[in-house]
Amino acid sequence: MFISNAYAQAAAGAAGAAPAPGPGEVMGGMLPFIVLFAVLYFMALRPQSKKQKEIRAMLEALVKGDEVVTQGGVLGRITALDENIVTLQVADGVQIKVTRHSIAQVLPRGTLK
Repeated sequence: MFISNAYAQAAAGAAGAAPAPGPGEVMGGMLPFIVLFAVLYFMALRPQSKKQKEIRAMLEALVKGDEVVTQGGVLGRITALDENIVTLQVADGVQIKVTRHSIAQVLPRGTLK
């Protein structure tokens, strides 16, 4: 009484079989994914790899006497360099050792007095 009858209708063409998608339909379905990957590459992956190259170059170019800031905010002058360890003079007679990767920024010479 409240529910009406539903009748199935045969698809046009073969009886019960869906037509195979053409080559244009397959590429049309993949196009949004290709565009999404391209946008992701240019907006996220490429700038990130460029930033990593800059940081790597900055860490490799460290020399004795550079004034740096660590990621923790400690300011100091490099007194000794090792492959992974950097010794910073943070005050007269006070030296600390930090890892090379904890250096966040190289300051212009003469910043620390």
